[in-house]
Amino acid sequence: MILMMINFRPILALSLATLAVGAWAHEIDVKDKGSVSRVAGKVAFKMMQFYPGNKTGGIPGLFGDPYYWWEAGAVFGALVDYWAYTGDTSYNPTTSEAILHQVGPDKNFMPPNQSQSLGNDDQCFWALTTMSAAEKRFPNPPNDLPQWLSLSQAVFNTQAARWDKDSCGGGLRWQIIPLHSGYAYKNTISAGCFFQLGARLARYTGNATYAEWAEKTFDWTYNVGLATPQHRFLDGAMAPKNCSDINRLQWSYNAGMYMAGAAYMYNFTNGSGKWKTRIQGILNGTLQDFFTRPPVGPENIMFEVACEPYLTCNVDQRSFKAYLSRFMALTVKMAPFTKDTIMSVLYTSATSAAKQCSYGEDKNTCGQKWYTNEWDKLWGVGEQVSALEVILSTLVGGLDSPVTEAKGGTSKGDPAAGGGGRGIRYTGQNGQGGVDGWVNSKGEFVPHTPGKKDRIGSIVLTVATVLGLLWMAWWMV
Repeated sequence: MILMMINFRPILALSLATLAVGAWAHEIDVKDKGSVSRVAGKVAFKMMQFYPGNKTGGIPGLFGDPYYWWEAGAVFGALVDYWAYTGDTSYNPTTSEAILHQVGPDKNFMPPNQSQSLGNDDQCFWALTTMSAAEKRFPNPPNDLPQWLSLSQAVFNTQAARWDKDSCGGGLRWQIIPLHSGYAYKNTISAGCFFQLGARLARYTGNATYAEWAEKTFDWTYNVGLATPQHRFLDGAMAPKNCSDINRLQWSYNAGMYMAGAAYMYNFTNGSGKWKTRIQGILNGTLQDFFTRPPVGPENIMFEVACEPYLTCNVDQRSFKAYLSRFMALTVKMAPFTKDTIMSVLYTSATSAAKQCSYGEDKNTCGQKWYTNEWDKLWGVGEQVSALEVILSTLVGGLDSPVTEAKGGTSKGDPAAGGGGRGIRYTGQNGQGGVDGWVNSKGEFVPHTPGKKDRIGSIVLTVATVLGLLWMAWWMV
């Protein structure tokens, strides 16, 4: 995932002529579930045309280049939302298959095939997807497979073990594995995702330990300077410099992540005044920074302020509005005092986003800039999922509140999940002189020490190789 450095991956070229929005434009009545569901269905259909995971040769759960693994996890979270909001079950089998295929051998979303780019934020986005599945009562997996709640708990446990108090007074590093360059960076999205996950687990399970971790993480973000007293969330800082060199870029998903996390804490604490004040402060800053006003565009349309006006958003950043939309809708459910303010800007944003999904030969291709009447010729998974989530969010008033273990929840948990197993396996490519080994849940490299079985296997392999060579020589003679 992007954080410290903006990775400008090649923007997909589209060989379709730019088409102005005409009579075919997607129009939605934000107060009519049928209208919203129809347009959401079209946008979701186009989004899944980019997915190769359910086709011959595809890998379930992966969208492939140029989309990183984390974004796939976020997309399947959007499909959980799509089912919950619309009742359409069309994508449920694909969604379940995708999630369960990516859990990894230790059932904690650390699959070996993602070891070269696995960050704490990446892992946590998948955990938020399974958390949504538990809260919304998405159909449970078979009993012999990992369950939604236990997967979220597994990620929380592995990340709590990585809390790094040796620099910057705490926090999570961007990358899990010390061998990766991003390991030196402590980023706000990793801390924010861990904060929100803890808050949601606290509410779902009733276990106050999760809430303690959540509050500790929230406080750390402010104390270290990654959040300002005005509730602006900055990108991150370098651990070797004790977080003294803060990167001041702001991204919408950071604001949304902390807003929803604070809303869950508000709900868990039965309307604590402290958390109400925090929610209001984050909401005020978000409205000021991530919603348009003249001369940029009409009032109150969501945009990615750091890159969208300049068409410099990379593939990751073009999906960030999806998460701000999702998390603002969650805030409405958890902190109802925000409803009127949040729904007002979600309605204007969703109406504009729907119109921006009316391009291309299929008249169903979404652009990035919702506040204009022209296509910016940017298209892909990020544009589709962003539009999908903001359109769905207009239906949040009719959605039941997320369930808990005590009230309506059916997903099975495991408080000890994910904490004791081995992590990512390396085979001679770990930067440790070619030594085989694995990286445990704390991100520590542990060299592989051959045991008795390994030695016997090596002897058998050697004998087999020698006999094979002798037979070949005999045959040639």
